Amino acid sequence: MTNVVVVPESSVDPDITSGVAQFLGPVVVDLTALAVDGKQAHWHVRGANFQAVHELLDSVVDHAHDYADTAAERVVALGLPIDARIQTVGTKTTTPQINAGFQQADAVIAQVIASIDATLVTVRTAVDELAELDAVSQDVAIEIARGLEKDRWFLFAHISN
Repeated sequence: MTNVVVVPESSVDPDITSGVAQFLGPVVVDLTALAVDGKQAHWHVRGANFQAVHELLDSVVDHAHDYADTAAERVVALGLPIDARIQTVGTKTTTPQINAGFQQADAVIAQVIASIDATLVTVRTAVDELAELDAVSQDVAIEIARGLEKDRWFLFAHISN
């Protein structure tokens, strides 16, 4: 007869796990929207500084993917699923819609900055709410905020005087 040891999916209190998912789930959704819309902007940017903005937008997209993956993996590591299917993202994101078609770099940058700003609101909510709930998950949100703020700075430098 074999002894079967039952190991719980996570050693973290289920109430904490649920709270982490409540605050990091929307972060994953907004970051996924930022990545998809950033790629749309990347394909359609026009203007004198096309190449620099085109490449910078690729970097923003890559970062958004990485940040979304980090936040999603934190939730999944705690034993809960995450829903970032495109249908879910399309209905739950707080990011503004990016215009379709070709646009001048300044307009594209302003729209992507608006998406980063909306995502940062969601991330900062997670930072605040996770402060007393789970320090490890809060650290994930803080790191995402730090990275998004840097991406925002790099984009803003293209349109500031």
